[in-house]
Amino acid sequence: MAVRQALGRGLQLGRALLLRFTGKPGRAYGLGRPGPAAGCVRGERPGWAAGPGAEPRRVGLGLPNRLRFFRQSVAGLAARLQRQFVARAWGCAGPCGRAVFLAFGLGLGLIEEKQAESRRAVSACQEIQAIFTQKSKPGPDPLDTRRWQGFRLEEYLIGQSIGKGCSAAVYEATMPTLPQNLEVTKSTGLLPGRGPGTSAPGEEQERAPGAPAFPLAIKMMWNISAGSSSEAILNTMSQELVPASRVALAGEYGAVTYRKSKRGPKQLAPHPNIIRVLRAFTSSVPLLPGALVDYPDVLPSRLHPEGLGHGRTLFLVMKNYPCTLRQYLCVNTPSPRLATMMLLQLLEGVDHLVQQGIAHRDLKSDNILVELDPDGCPWLVIADFGCCLADESIGLQLPFSSWYVDRGGNGCLMAPEVSTARPGPRAVIDYSKADAWAVGAIAYEIFGLVNPFYGQGRAHLESRSYQEAQLPALPESVPPDVRELVRALLQRDASKRPSARVAANVLHLSLWGEHILALKNLKLDKMVGWLLQQSAATLLANRLTEKCCVETKMKMLFLANLECETLCQAALLLCSWRAAL
Repeated sequence: MAVRQALGRGLQLGRALLLRFTGKPGRAYGLGRPGPAAGCVRGERPGWAAGPGAEPRRVGLGLPNRLRFFRQSVAGLAARLQRQFVARAWGCAGPCGRAVFLAFGLGLGLIEEKQAESRRAVSACQEIQAIFTQKSKPGPDPLDTRRWQGFRLEEYLIGQSIGKGCSAAVYEATMPTLPQNLEVTKSTGLLPGRGPGTSAPGEEQERAPGAPAFPLAIKMMWNISAGSSSEAILNTMSQELVPASRVALAGEYGAVTYRKSKRGPKQLAPHPNIIRVLRAFTSSVPLLPGALVDYPDVLPSRLHPEGLGHGRTLFLVMKNYPCTLRQYLCVNTPSPRLATMMLLQLLEGVDHLVQQGIAHRDLKSDNILVELDPDGCPWLVIADFGCCLADESIGLQLPFSSWYVDRGGNGCLMAPEVSTARPGPRAVIDYSKADAWAVGAIAYEIFGLVNPFYGQGRAHLESRSYQEAQLPALPESVPPDVRELVRALLQRDASKRPSARVAANVLHLSLWGEHILALKNLKLDKMVGWLLQQSAATLLANRLTEKCCVETKMKMLFLANLECETLCQAALLLCSWRAAL
């Protein structure tokens, strides 16, 4: 808006406001015709509509506070002007009064322009977000073409063990077509009449040359106390089903009861950085390869005389990922830029959980899976939701009435507000930034250092007692913005800690918005122009390649989660950190 337009609009608003305060009809000190401003309704304060609806959304540097201050100033100015000029005849104000009104009008016009700029930025962000929300949806899963299959253990060919944890064992698996199944059965020595993956003691399965790959993984839960009915198993192990797809339980007896139960956990919307459970069903516990050596105590007594497990348990079918984050980092040293993108992926996944009202509560490098894109760049996926908080009734605010309340897994990476919580009648643990804190701790591993909360001796820190000054410095090769962000994520006071969304936006801006951050006077219109440029470039890159690289995927996620307010908060953080250097 040109200065003349701003001045004209501001004078109109100023005249209407002054008439509102003085309550006098007639000429407004010689600055216009008598009567209310055009478009004003009796009883309303003219000129302060923020658009159809209500107050403008807070965007940028505390705009509502400025408006409140300005309104108070307007009231004071009107009172002074009334005392000074009411005795004078209407329409005969002197040069001093006209100068005051000129400045007054110009100020109002500029503030209105600032509001309009904020509204334009919010609208642009919403439109960009709508476009990329559709583009960023996860692709089809391996079982999409077999919608009504895969709900029985006998349909799978189970291979070797992938790993085991404190509550389950995971095996590679596939679901071949009938002709392939017959051929593989002959070549692998599976006995007729027994389900795939079961073998007599002492038998070993060998993969035949040319046998199909294992695109799936089956997680067999250990059932010690859930009983043997399907409904009891599903209810007891319901947290494992939080990332389940809509059809994951379609073939399971008791699924309807579980879905309609008010006590059941939330169902997580799909996200590229979060594991997806493709099938979930209960079945009799088989004797899988390595079971008698790796976990004999949790087997049912029919398979092991001293076993304590029940005869039936829950099986989860997922995509098979090559390795965990811990395994990847043992043999790879990612560059600082690549490590930054890995950290960004974790923050995007955690932000999605927070937006859904879910806390993972067991983040660690063993519970993060990795696959590689065609260029060898790692794509991270958060897995293992057995300890998550996903209660519809309480969200992320867990009532902590006694020590018997489960605060989650992995005590080493438990955020300070969780580890130091004390039970009481009104005690509540807020998990809204707890997972973001854990990501900050995992960042040390991603950037090639020992996690300080896992260390030994003097280097070991405990979340309940550490001081921020004790945090070890990240390598000099790590970008300064990332070093500052990790320290911010590990602040003890959760209210001073950035949210996962703001932290993710900090990394997005640091990676791809360097030229926009370099501007001395960063304005919202400039930011919107940069966002439109990024949108066009990302859409073009997505169309030119059959499979998106990690960088393009991350840009699409950024634009799909675009919010003007959190983006401005991230820009402010970056500018403040850089100014302090």
